[in-house]
Amino acid sequence: MLLANTHEIDITPALGTLINGEFNTRYANSIADMLYAKALYLKNGTVGQLYIMVDICVMKREFIDPIKIQIEKITGVPITHQLIASTHTHYGGSVSDLLMAHADLAYREFLSAKLIELATVVCAHVIPAKIGFGKIEKPEHLTCRRYLMDDDFVAMNPVTHAQDIIKTNPFGHESHILSRSTVPDPEVCFLTIQSMEGKWIGLLANYNLHYVGDSARSTLTADYFGYFAKKVKQNIGSSEMVVMMSNGTSGEINIWDFIDGDRYPTEAHAKSKLIGEDVADAVCANLDFIPYSTDDQLDVFYKDLSLGIRPLEEESLAKAFDIFKNTDYESLAYTDEDLMEKVYAREQVLLTQYPIKIAFPIQCFKIGHVLIGSLGGEFFSKTGKLLKAECPTYFTICLSNDYVGYVPPKEEFANGGYETWRARSSYLAKDAEEKIRTEMIQFIKKHTS
Repeated sequence: MLLANTHEIDITPALGTLINGEFNTRYANSIADMLYAKALYLKNGTVGQLYIMVDICVMKREFIDPIKIQIEKITGVPITHQLIASTHTHYGGSVSDLLMAHADLAYREFLSAKLIELATVVCAHVIPAKIGFGKIEKPEHLTCRRYLMDDDFVAMNPVTHAQDIIKTNPFGHESHILSRSTVPDPEVCFLTIQSMEGKWIGLLANYNLHYVGDSARSTLTADYFGYFAKKVKQNIGSSEMVVMMSNGTSGEINIWDFIDGDRYPTEAHAKSKLIGEDVADAVCANLDFIPYSTDDQLDVFYKDLSLGIRPLEEESLAKAFDIFKNTDYESLAYTDEDLMEKVYAREQVLLTQYPIKIAFPIQCFKIGHVLIGSLGGEFFSKTGKLLKAECPTYFTICLSNDYVGYVPPKEEFANGGYETWRARSSYLAKDAEEKIRTEMIQFIKKHTS
C-alpha cells in the first residue's frame, strides 16, 4: 500500500541576510513573498522516498550531505533515498559562495536546522494515498537565452580572452542577433497525491524554466515557483495541500526574450506572477483526467559518478593570476566595465584548489511506471529531452543533491557563452554531460524493460 505525507516550513531569511544569484553579493532589504522549504514523503513497504524543494538559488553537497546524515538518523530514510533540491530563485538567502556573492553563515545554520525539522515532521505521519502522473506543454514561456550573433558583434570570453560564437543574454545588442541556438523542452510534468478519499495531499511539478527574475536586486521572493504554488492551491480550493515546483533542464532557458520581449508586463513581480499562474491554470485544467494508482512500487537507484575537472591552458591561468593580483576586490562594483574579467580571474585562482576528480551524485526515483531523475547542476534542454526519449513518464529535477554549476553538452564548449565560462559555476570536464546522461539512460533502460 502506498503511504504519503507533505509538509512545508517557512524559511524566509531575516532582513540583512546575504542573497546570491548574481555576480556580487546583495543584502535583503524587503520581502515580496515568503520563501518555503516543502517536502513530500512516499512510502510503500520498506522503501521510502523523501523529496525536499527549497526556495533558494543553489545548495552544494558540502551543505546538503550533513543534513541528509541527520535526517537519516532521525527518520531512518537512507541518504540515497533523499532528494534535496533548489528551486533556483535568485532572490533567496545564500548558503553557498557563487562568483562574488558569498554565503551567509548564520542563514546556513538556520536553513540546516529548518530542513532537518521539515524532514522529521513529514516522515512522522503518513496515510494511505493514491498517486497520479500527468504532463502538458507550455512552450510560450520558454526562450533560449544563448544567441548566435552576426559578424559585427564581438563576444569576448573573460576566461580564455578569445571570441565566443554565442552570446548569452545580449543586453543592448539585439540588432546583432541572428537566431537562438537551442529549442526548449516545453513539458510540464507533475505528480498528484491524494488521500484514498480524494482529499488533496500534494502536487509536485517540473518545468524547464530557469527563473523569471523581475524583482529588485535586494528583494526576497520565491519567483514564479511561489506564484505557481499559490495559484494551484487557489484553483483547487485546498489550503492544506503542499504544492511544489521543481527546476527542470533549463540551463540555457529563461524568459528574457531579446527577439520578442515586449509581450509581458514590466512591473516588479508581474511577469513572475503571470507565468506562474498561467502554468498553474494549465496544470489544473488537466487534473480531472489523471489516472490514479494506490499501490505503486517504489525504488531508488543511486551512484556517485567520478568526473574530471576542466583544465585551463597555462597562458590563460597565468593571465588570470596577474589580473587577480592587481585587482582590489573590495572596491569592485557591479557597474565596472571589466567586472567579468576580474570576477572570472578570481574564479581561476580558486579552482586551482579543487581536486582533479569529484564524486557527482546520480539518482533516479521509481514510482510505479514514473521515473524521476535527480542531477546536481544546471543542464541544457538537450540533456532532458534525450533522457525523456527513453521513457515517456520520466523527468529531471535539476539543482538537486549538489551544485556543480552548468553542465553543457560537449559541443557547446566550441560555441562559448556564459554557461561554458570556466568557474565554480561551470567547471566539469567537457565530457561530463555525456557521462552523466549515459549513466542515467542505463538507469532508465534497466527499470523500464
